Amino acid sequence: MSLLPPPFFDPEDASRVYRVPYQQRAEEARAWAEAHAVRPALEDEARVCLLLVDVQNTFCLPEFELFVAGRSGRGGLEDAARIAALVYRLLDRVTQVVATLDTHAAAQIFHPVFWVDAGGRHPAPHTVIQLADVESGRYRVNPALAPALAPARDFDVAAWGRYYARRLAESGKYPLVVWPYHSMLGGIGHAMVSLVEEAVFFHSIARQAPTRLELKGRHPLTESYSALGPEVSEDEAGRPLFAVTSDLVEHLLGFDEILIAGEAKSHCVAWTVADLLAQIAARDPALARKLVLLDDCSSPVVVPGVLDFTDAAEAAYARFAAAGMRRARSIDLD
Repeated sequence: MSLLPPPFFDPEDASRVYRVPYQQRAEEARAWAEAHAVRPALEDEARVCLLLVDVQNTFCLPEFELFVAGRSGRGGLEDAARIAALVYRLLDRVTQVVATLDTHAAAQIFHPVFWVDAGGRHPAPHTVIQLADVESGRYRVNPALAPALAPARDFDVAAWGRYYARRLAESGKYPLVVWPYHSMLGGIGHAMVSLVEEAVFFHSIARQAPTRLELKGRHPLTESYSALGPEVSEDEAGRPLFAVTSDLVEHLLGFDEILIAGEAKSHCVAWTVADLLAQIAARDPALARKLVLLDDCSSPVVVPGVLDFTDAAEAAYARFAAAGMRRARSIDLD
């Protein structure tokens, strides 16, 4: 049976940014666990992970930089409320919460300042830069910024920009989109939605199970939609741009069940799941049955009249289901 949420929980608080009263919630969590016979996570026979992908203000609240509206116009906000409710309802079932945080600075390859046109102007947010745009010189790497971003003295950032656009085109994923400045490390947008942070903190105390936080997306020369790796990790000569580890993959696959939610369904969630599926396919395709995709806790990127990735998200989830993953609604989980 699912548990009821504690008395202080109000799903309407998903729209607010507030300070979580940690000490008070910690005391309430211990008392709640005792009153409802919630045992420490260490004693779980079936180990369940709740993987939360980028449930941050920047994606989930309408007034922030890159709100994931979905076609409903309220997608990320409603997802956050359902995610928090789920944490409380499955408090005695979820062994650990693993939460990724999209983490950026201003000077990154998908932000306006990285690129300039022939007149030295930065592209507007949501501009799609195609390979032809880079090869023709319509857009080029900002020459004033390039030296500061080079990982080595002899690294040609302008050449990297052309190579990067070509790699994206060849990958068959998404083209290079210039996103609004978002998920800025140290900023309010980077923070987890307060309502979800509160629930996750409550869980960690009640279950005596530390939350695992994963920062992703900090390298300036590549996008990192997936929590498991960047879009491009090596240069044209095949040399690694930086080390990529599989520690998180090993950790996730150590659970008996992995519930997956977060933003955006079309981007960071989809590519995290795709990378995890690739790892599963190389080991044992039957492991795909461990993954449960929570359809009502993720929304696709939709910018009316500009971008709509709803169909792409649905196609990705259909592929995942065909590979053996399960699709469910959070409200149907007991």
